[in-house]
Amino acid sequence: MTSESQTTTPATTNRRQPFAQGFLDTISAGWADRPESRPTPRAQAPHAARRREALSAQFPGERLVIPAGELKQRSNDTDYPFRAHSAFSHLTGWGADAEPGAVLVLEPNDDGHEAVLYFRERADRTTPEFYADAAIGEFWIGPRPALAGVQADLGIRTAALEEFAPVGGERVVDEDTDLTRAVSELRLIKDDYEIGQLREAVAATAAGFDDIVANLDRIVAHPRGERVVEGVFHVRARSDGNGEGYDTIAASGPHACYLHWTRNDGAVLPGDLILIDAGVEVDSLYTADVTRTLPVSGTFTEVQRKVYETVREAADAAFAAARPGVTFRSVHDAAMRVIAARTAEWGLLPVSAQEALDADTGGQHRRYMVHGTSHHLGIDVHDCAQARREMYYDGILAAGMVFTIEPGLYFQIDDITVPEEYRGIGVRIEDDILMTDNGPVNLSAALPRTADEVEEWMAKGAR
Repeated sequence: MTSESQTTTPATTNRRQPFAQGFLDTISAGWADRPESRPTPRAQAPHAARRREALSAQFPGERLVIPAGELKQRSNDTDYPFRAHSAFSHLTGWGADAEPGAVLVLEPNDDGHEAVLYFRERADRTTPEFYADAAIGEFWIGPRPALAGVQADLGIRTAALEEFAPVGGERVVDEDTDLTRAVSELRLIKDDYEIGQLREAVAATAAGFDDIVANLDRIVAHPRGERVVEGVFHVRARSDGNGEGYDTIAASGPHACYLHWTRNDGAVLPGDLILIDAGVEVDSLYTADVTRTLPVSGTFTEVQRKVYETVREAADAAFAAARPGVTFRSVHDAAMRVIAARTAEWGLLPVSAQEALDADTGGQHRRYMVHGTSHHLGIDVHDCAQARREMYYDGILAAGMVFTIEPGLYFQIDDITVPEEYRGIGVRIEDDILMTDNGPVNLSAALPRTADEVEEWMAKGAR
């Protein structure tokens, strides 16, 4: 990386050197005029406007503040890539190109609210910020947007960040419980734009899984093949989208039994299964969330196939249970009936399947699947997480909802409650589901799901 300099003397660290006077005398001159960009509003702008109107109606007469957030330090003077707060992006339409420090304010007026977007205006080239500020100077990070351009792009009145000031008594996202809940519940039903973005994210994710299958020989050859899986998917996520929507899980062998294994430092060995949970986040920040479990050698063993097909049976049962008008929790319940029945049938439970399913005294089957079957999906991988329980887990499925179905079975390598042949096997199958008036649609159905389809997919090297 390049070194920073400063405009004043003396230098305060060994990485900062004072600029010579000749540089200071000439740096501001000799630049061509920059044309002002006045684009037409981007596709999501009218959708974001309707979302703001819906939020406005819930808080008449109140000032609402939705910050984008700031850069977060990674180490010393390096930061993590910036990603705006999901509520900010949802309400502005400003996605991967959002500016750190920006703030959306809904100012109350006689018509409801006026939206004002405050952000740091790009510096004139006559100012030290242009060449000396490594965090925001255009000499360092490239062109930054102008107020007028963003106003035309997003259809929101813009103002300089220094004009924004708290007034006291306003509601601020992540500080005010009611506002945080409201912006979360606003995302329970996706509009047409959001559904289109999720379809794009799923398509890019499916291509990333194809890339992994096509590179399996290279993955197996590397002593840390899980890292190669992660890297192969990362190339697709960055080339076709903004990046990953969450840390990729590339869990081979016994690692597949750890639900959020993201260390990804293990070998990928023939004879084992590898569980890959990954999702591309597109530039609008909407993300997919898909899991497939693959036999590294290309074919399942008898026990692996039995476990895999049971998980698929549970997923199919959950999909069949998902209909408009039923409770969200009923999807999970359908999957659990299969998991309880099969683990009891295999002699793994100390009670019957019926007893295991008792809401008060049961749950023995959950030892092998401790997570839930579904979560909402959207601009967050676990979307709408601050919604009220009666709107989420106990809520009613409706057209426009997008959620996962992802049952699994995980037999830890040291779990002596199961026969040795099961130990170290972890399987999850996860698909992204759109609810319509006519029932559920599997957005990720193009990826192979049955054991036979997976083996055929791997034999070909990609779909």
